[in-house]
Amino acid sequence: MSDGSPVAADGGLFSAGRRVLSIGLVLTVTLVAFESLAVATAMPIVARELGGIELYGWVFSVFFLGDLVGIVILGGLIDRGGLVRPLMIGLGLFAVGLLIGGLAPSMAVLVGARLLQGFGAGGITPVAYVAIGRALPTALRPRMFAVLSTAWVVPGIIGPAISGLIAEHASWRLVFLGLLPLVGFAALLTIPAIARVVPGAVVAKSAGATARERLPRALLLTVGAALLVVGLTSLTLLPGLALVGLGITVGVPAYRGLTPPGTLRARAGLPAAVLIRGLLTFAFFSVDAYVPLALIGWRGIDATAAGIALTAATLTWTVGAWIQARYIATLGPRRFVAAGFSFVLLGIAVLALVLSPSVPVIFASLAWAIAGLGMGLSYAPLALIVLADAPLDGQGAATAALQLSDVLGTALGTGVAGAVIAVAARGGEPAWVGLAGAFAVGALIGLVGLGLSGRLGGITTRARVALEAR
Repeated sequence: MSDGSPVAADGGLFSAGRRVLSIGLVLTVTLVAFESLAVATAMPIVARELGGIELYGWVFSVFFLGDLVGIVILGGLIDRGGLVRPLMIGLGLFAVGLLIGGLAPSMAVLVGARLLQGFGAGGITPVAYVAIGRALPTALRPRMFAVLSTAWVVPGIIGPAISGLIAEHASWRLVFLGLLPLVGFAALLTIPAIARVVPGAVVAKSAGATARERLPRALLLTVGAALLVVGLTSLTLLPGLALVGLGITVGVPAYRGLTPPGTLRARAGLPAAVLIRGLLTFAFFSVDAYVPLALIGWRGIDATAAGIALTAATLTWTVGAWIQARYIATLGPRRFVAAGFSFVLLGIAVLALVLSPSVPVIFASLAWAIAGLGMGLSYAPLALIVLADAPLDGQGAATAALQLSDVLGTALGTGVAGAVIAVAARGGEPAWVGLAGAFAVGALIGLVGLGLSGRLGGITTRARVALEAR
């Protein structure tokens, strides 16, 4: 177990004592990657068959709202000492959601299935993060985050293409049902590895009280985010504006109670990292979720070709993750985060040009490759700041706060962008109008994140010594 001290990284991630754990973590991330990329590619075809374009954005946002609640509940279980139980619950609910989604007779049922999937996914990522914090020396953590990013490579290369072919030539339902065997395989190999991770020195009674306090806040935050998206979708004075106001009133205090003090003010260090992580995911995923819709629904290309843009982003995300792992000890996280936001903004700008029929569609892959590189450069450094600043017995809560902000940003990004697209469609506007509005929302939030990146501190002295020891 790592106590956060700058111990040497003898043997590396795949040495005899760490190999099973590293492979297990990679498998769980690979599962989530396949699901995310496959569903995103198939969704334009799903909407064509089931209808309900006004619920298109909800298929994405409700997954992350469920994820948000799952993170808080299962994060509380982690701080009570164990990693196995939350992982088993998470994988089980994820599988049930896949089954219901694959059999869904309507878009509304699919939205419900995605909510259940999201709740299950809330037990996967926090377990991986805390396992890294508890079981690996500080010097190996950047490499492990880079390896986890690499776990998206194979799904990124074959996932969009396979899901596009299946959705077009067989049935989009197999995109959901076909992942069920992977869940079982991941559980068989990962749970024994996770069971060997030594829990942190925590007090179960105290952690249980904390979990009981966090759950109502998580539910309020989820309700607040949902009300905000519903209100924006309606685009009316009443009840739309009232719902937006109610969502903010309910959600902001809940978010404040679930994150470190000073998060909303972007206080330097851990609080700023938590807030900025949410802004980063908002900016990227408010556009990423609608790349296939822009290419299939507006530009008219097939799903297999549209998946290339998602593949490009996945590959460059991995490249960026390895770059930050190599140079973060000398350059520090703040520069990587600022550079990452800059690349995401550039990618959104280039992608917006593809909405014009006169611009070759191939530019979409270039644009999203740029944005993916930005995510690779900036995503993991924010997690490293949190792990470096959090005490060992508070890593579950700290990483849960980071993931909560991460997921909330994704949920609001996909939801708000989906609301913009739905409003434009309801008003009879051409599809490019709603898409352009969604891209503009992502760019605006990206600019805010870039401006706040100066609030990030450097890596603590303890962590820097460990990183340089590599």
